[in-house]
Amino acid sequence: MVRRGLNQRDRCAMHSMLSTVFFSYAFLLCFSLLCCFARDTITYPRGSIRNDGGETLVSAGQRFELGFYTPEQGSVYESYVAIWYHRSNPPIVVWVANRKSPLLDDGGVLAVTGDGNLKILNKSGGPVWSTRLESTSKPEYRLAKLLDSGNLVFGDSNTVSTTILWQSFEHPTDTFLSGMKRSGNLKLTSWKSQVDPKEGNFTFQFDEETNQFVIVNDYITHWTSGESSDFFSSERMPAGIAFFLSSFTRRFKSISASNSTSKIKGPSLSPSDYNNTRIRLDFKGELQYWSYNTNWSKLWWEPRDKCSVFNACGNFGSCNLYNSLDCRCLPGFEPNSQENWTKRDFSGGCIRSSAVCGKHETFLSLKMMRVGQQDTEVVVKDEKQCREECFRKCRCQAHSFVKGGVNRDRQPSSNSCLIWMNDLKDLQEDYSDGGLDLFVRVTIADIEPKAKSCEPCGINVIPYPLSAGSHCGDPIYFSFNCDNSTRKLSFKTHNGTYNVTTINPDRRTFVIVDDCNASTRCQRKFNTSFPFKMNASKPVAENFISNVSSQGLVEIEIGWEPPPEPVCSSSSDCDDWPNSTCTATGNGTARCLCNSNFWWDGMALNCVHGGSSRKKKPLSLIVGVAIASVIVLSSIFLYICILMRKKAKRRERQQITERNAALLYGTEKRVENLMDAEEFKEEDKKGIDVPFFDLDSILGATDYFSEANKLGRGGFGPVYKGKFPGGQEIAIKRLSSVSGQGLEEFKNEVILIARLQHRDLVRLVGYCIKGDEKILLYEYMPNKSLDSFIFDRDLGMLLNWEMRFDIILGVARGLLYLHQDSRLRIIHRDMKTSNILLDAEMNPKISDFGLARMFEGKQTEGSTNRVVGTYGYMSPEYALDGLFSVKSDVFSFGVVVLEILSGKRNTGYFNSDEAQSLLAYAWRLWREEKALDLMDETLRFLVKSHVFP
Repeated sequence: MVRRGLNQRDRCAMHSMLSTVFFSYAFLLCFSLLCCFARDTITYPRGSIRNDGGETLVSAGQRFELGFYTPEQGSVYESYVAIWYHRSNPPIVVWVANRKSPLLDDGGVLAVTGDGNLKILNKSGGPVWSTRLESTSKPEYRLAKLLDSGNLVFGDSNTVSTTILWQSFEHPTDTFLSGMKRSGNLKLTSWKSQVDPKEGNFTFQFDEETNQFVIVNDYITHWTSGESSDFFSSERMPAGIAFFLSSFTRRFKSISASNSTSKIKGPSLSPSDYNNTRIRLDFKGELQYWSYNTNWSKLWWEPRDKCSVFNACGNFGSCNLYNSLDCRCLPGFEPNSQENWTKRDFSGGCIRSSAVCGKHETFLSLKMMRVGQQDTEVVVKDEKQCREECFRKCRCQAHSFVKGGVNRDRQPSSNSCLIWMNDLKDLQEDYSDGGLDLFVRVTIADIEPKAKSCEPCGINVIPYPLSAGSHCGDPIYFSFNCDNSTRKLSFKTHNGTYNVTTINPDRRTFVIVDDCNASTRCQRKFNTSFPFKMNASKPVAENFISNVSSQGLVEIEIGWEPPPEPVCSSSSDCDDWPNSTCTATGNGTARCLCNSNFWWDGMALNCVHGGSSRKKKPLSLIVGVAIASVIVLSSIFLYICILMRKKAKRRERQQITERNAALLYGTEKRVENLMDAEEFKEEDKKGIDVPFFDLDSILGATDYFSEANKLGRGGFGPVYKGKFPGGQEIAIKRLSSVSGQGLEEFKNEVILIARLQHRDLVRLVGYCIKGDEKILLYEYMPNKSLDSFIFDRDLGMLLNWEMRFDIILGVARGLLYLHQDSRLRIIHRDMKTSNILLDAEMNPKISDFGLARMFEGKQTEGSTNRVVGTYGYMSPEYALDGLFSVKSDVFSFGVVVLEILSGKRNTGYFNSDEAQSLLAYAWRLWREEKALDLMDETLRFLVKSHVFP
């Protein structure tokens, strides 16, 4: 009984478990079938898609999805039937059906209706969108299907085939997908906003008349791809994009484009490479090329910048990416509406200041210009004939000469002349992608209003008194240069040359761009002398230069002072300035001085009558100014008297000090006093025999101690190369503020070397003391130091035995002078090859007297507790006991001689049984009577046999 009961309970438990497993598997099977068989078709009559049910169609490969799409627009509810990429979040919509009639509630239905059309019906059953097909067959044969290409097709279907009667690819909205056929009426229309799918202002299509793609904004051209012989592949549209838009029916030659990418060049690609790509017209009018590889990336877009917009600056207006001012009228032109131009509305463009087709005309030369399509093209012999062709036609606005050669099809071409008869449009400066040398017809008076005005440099009008040459402007303002090859204007300072971006004659200012990212540095760098002054500086905006990094760039505005009377050489030079006469001035130049009763107004650049501009002042104002002036002058006079009294007492004390110092000036005692002083001030320069240099001149010569001019660094501090006016090159040693021994070295060098005059000692050119700055200036040695030659295998070949022997003699003469023949007995204490400099003719110069010591009278030796110098060159008694004398220098000189002979450093190791220094190695060879083995290997082939018997 017990066993039977247990078996029955086991069977019940087993039955319950099997039931649970069965139902679980059944549920999973149903769910998987539901997923695997997601609908991609709509049929009549039960195949509708309802908005309130959240139903969708999914293409067979699960690439695209169709359903009701409700964008997030705040409180407004609008629903559309749309196609988007499957599982994209948020949905990436590629097609919208009812753009003009959105559903205002969630009661919409997409279905095949009884008249055989695919329609969107609202909650009350009224149609808001339809395929609009004529009813020629029964609705039960009609079928709508979403394909993996993103195309929604609708047509008649039977068991044999399907006839497509309508497809979404023939009615695109804002997106072009792979598989669409480019036809004459294919058009993309942008969304109204980023979240509003209704039709926006921009359309994109191919213009058969001009043979190019265009983006139109309310019937106004917004962008063009540019016409090309390669159908529609141009400098503004890469061949890969053109290949895509041609539905892969044409191959295109790549044309260099600044915004193209190697991923979309086209000819090397196949249609399969475009499966995960799309072209979209953004609601702001931007045509975008997107590609998917784990995520969506925007690889190309146009318009890419402000100048890519078609005719961004209007007719005769020029756009430049590198200027903060978006648009400028060409020289000889003025804004069509100054009011709109001030509001930065440049669409109205520019008009001529004067009509052309007269006698006094010329051509304005502009380099690297983009310009709209020419009106005619003629074959010419040369550039002169092209110019004459334009002159002969009164309506000719501009011309460009194109030299013949071999075109892109490798066919020979003739010289041609491009002529523009209508207004110039779509102008852009500095256009590197196929820019033309354009010559615009203008009247001379419009670009050179005065005889002394300089001709324009490219698009920059150079107003008087600015000068870009000796023949124009005022000589005081001759700080500009016009590059004839590029027609770019530059501003020259002692710090360098900088491109001028804009000139504003009304404000008497111009703007340059530089990388002086600190305002104080800009002030120092560009606070130039009269007549120019720096007004302001501001960082360049990030969107200022769209395709050039603007990080660290600064716009510097520089103004100029009103000029004096114009320079003249004859009376005719003053014709532009009425009521003036060419008169010689005190400085040897003649100027157009105003006649009597006239005064020169530098702001108006004219002689102004005295009564017309000088209004009579009220008597009360005159009396008030007079009283205030008397009070101010009295206060100033009293203050000056007090200062003069204090200054007289100070001068008297100073004279007493100077009389005492005069007794010591130039003597050893005076030098010793200077060197023992705890401080070294500017007043001490009376005891120094070399010129004092101004700190500003040194900053200018070294470009503010720039890294480019840095020659090296020693214990004293960094050494720079400086270039002074006249081309003189000088080595400049700057005292390091963190160097403990720098001040002692500075005093040693500036005081001792100033009194040492010998051809084998480096010459101290000058010095500078300004606050914490202490600077020494030496003659520049182009061949640097001796060690850079003798320890270098290649440079060592340049030093033959005669040159080395002359160097040894020169160093010996210099030491003899220091030890015996100079007014001050000097021990160098740091004699080594790196402190022997070589001039342009390889003559040696002993340098670096920072550790030198001076002895009085017949004293020849001394001692110190602080041993300084370079080990390997020190004598044993100095290195061990701190005792030094003239013999210490002789010992160091001997080490230098051995290094010159052997080409090896004293601290190196040599091929021998034991590691030895150069001195021990030389002594061993001498004892073994093998002294010649010490000689540098390079000398074995250069030295004459009779030198060493």
